[in-house]
Amino acid sequence: MRRYRASLVLLTLNEIEGCRAILSSIPFDCVQEVLVVDGGSTDGTREFLEAQGLRVVGQSRRGRGEAFRVGARETSQPYLCYFSPDGNENPGDILRLLALLDEGFDLAIASRFMPGSRNEEDVHWFRPRAWANRAFTWVANFLFNRGPYVTDTINGYRAITRAAFDGLRLTECGFPIEYQMSIRAMKKRMKIVEVPTREGDRVGGESKAHSLPVGWGHLKVLVQELH
Repeated sequence: MRRYRASLVLLTLNEIEGCRAILSSIPFDCVQEVLVVDGGSTDGTREFLEAQGLRVVGQSRRGRGEAFRVGARETSQPYLCYFSPDGNENPGDILRLLALLDEGFDLAIASRFMPGSRNEEDVHWFRPRAWANRAFTWVANFLFNRGPYVTDTINGYRAITRAAFDGLRLTECGFPIEYQMSIRAMKKRMKIVEVPTREGDRVGGESKAHSLPVGWGHLKVLVQELH
């Protein structure tokens, strides 16, 4: 297996069941460095991952956006790949995302809305998260994008070069960090690419992304980026 000049950053917050189920499927050998950023788990997630020999760091401030920045600060490789071991994200896509950075792209996103992909809500007729995602994505493309249409601006499963990450100067502390990253990459005319991903069902635990506050956060980011 090819090893990329990459830091794989696992983002965790009370995901012990997911970690137990998924850890053996993660291709750790394809990266130079692995770091876990834990948001303050109380279910044994941190202790479990440390027992597997993984380096785990905490956060002085809460929030997914802060976890992204901690992951960048505490690692050293030219590529960053962010992965949440909760069952939704397919570990097999890590290699595909990193390969695209090696081809010269700045940002590679695992899309849940491309042909051949699967969104967790596809089994339901009522899909509020998917509809909101598509709406925010359309607005971002309409206002900021001058390159190929990006189908999933909000999915946090992505890889980015360290140079691009540093150049975006991301400020968001919560879940809208991914939306801010996508919009700023569009504004800077960075090379963005997507791969279709098959989103799985969550393994235990509860989603930390509550629809209304997270949606409001994305709206705030959108307004801020307009100015």
